[in-house]
Amino acid sequence: MDRFTAVERVLRNAPPHDLLAAARTALGRHYSATDIELLVADYGMNTLHPVGAPSSTSETVSAHTGAPGRAFGSQQPYIPDVVGSEVATLHLPVTVRGDRIGVLILRLATEECSDEVVAELREISEILGHEIVVAERDTDVYLRARRAERLTLAAEMQWQLLPGRALSRPEFDLGAQLEPAYAIHGDNFDWSTSAEDLTLTITNGMGEGIEAALLTSLAVNALRNARRAGLDLQDQAYMADQALYGQYRGRFHVSVLLLRFHLATGEVGIVDAGSPRMWRLRDGTAEPVELEAQLPLGMFEDTVYAAQDFRVLPGDRLLFVSDGVYDVSSPAGERYGDKALTRALTSTRLLPPSQVPRAILGELAGYRGSPQSEDDAMILCLDWHGRPDPGPGEDDDAPGTATAAEPADR
Repeated sequence: MDRFTAVERVLRNAPPHDLLAAARTALGRHYSATDIELLVADYGMNTLHPVGAPSSTSETVSAHTGAPGRAFGSQQPYIPDVVGSEVATLHLPVTVRGDRIGVLILRLATEECSDEVVAELREISEILGHEIVVAERDTDVYLRARRAERLTLAAEMQWQLLPGRALSRPEFDLGAQLEPAYAIHGDNFDWSTSAEDLTLTITNGMGEGIEAALLTSLAVNALRNARRAGLDLQDQAYMADQALYGQYRGRFHVSVLLLRFHLATGEVGIVDAGSPRMWRLRDGTAEPVELEAQLPLGMFEDTVYAAQDFRVLPGDRLLFVSDGVYDVSSPAGERYGDKALTRALTSTRLLPPSQVPRAILGELAGYRGSPQSEDDAMILCLDWHGRPDPGPGEDDDAPGTATAAEPADR
């Protein structure tokens, strides 16, 4: 058995709460690594926090500066150049399908840091990330480590609803963030992928605190239930609308933007049921996308919804925001609005989608003159690459490969 496989097997079989100890033992034994630390990103994606008992070298650090921040931001291994040193410190991104979890730090003899070894260790850090995600079903160790401050109960409920904060596939990359991270109420996002489709849901529940969190939780789970039953977009909206109306009889409602992307063609079906909005950056030009507005979910009984058609092209960037973004006012009372969002979308065009929400939320804090938002704010950024045509000799009908397929159900 080679050493990579040996470490992988140890991580797969480690107790959920003890992954770091298992990694330390396995990496020490098979790679002679020392001083192994795991840092995980906090809910606000601002700081990196050590997992496990603090040591003399374990402390909270910035997620944007320093060696750990560099590896976390670039999603590439980073080894500070210490001329003449016999020991090198490796900073390895811990990532799951584009979702940034944290950074694994370890020390190796400089002569051992070949490209092959660094590549193996980077893959091991990704395996560790997958194991952390699975372990979070059974232990609070990693969720507790992520907290820079206490979450409100409403925020706890909202974060538990999320599928992640980023996702990468050959056809697209996306990243999203909620603010205030530790006191979010009713904003949320959800996604699901298959071999042929990506479904996105941007949700904005009315109210505050637990009331808003319960409302949004019901809406998200009703939409998931309808989606998993195989219903098309308009019927997903209808079923969730009925669930909300049946519970609240029109007293509360949820604004939702519901989209299904057909991965092979870029055809999109959209149901716009409320306040979340969409912007598009194409060929350097940023502009809001006007959609056919329909009633929010749960407002009236037996509301009928219709999906409209849209199309994305390779190279397009889409930005989705809740009203807690575009309704923000400056100290002088000027709304953030379309002009500022267009500027923000253009100025962040070189950043990967996983970093765009954080960058725009930072600009938003400067605009309102306060680091803390009084209202929920949700940003999701999606880069569309499209599905490449099969190369010569490839099987056009192979699983996961699409040719001139039919658009997604409307």
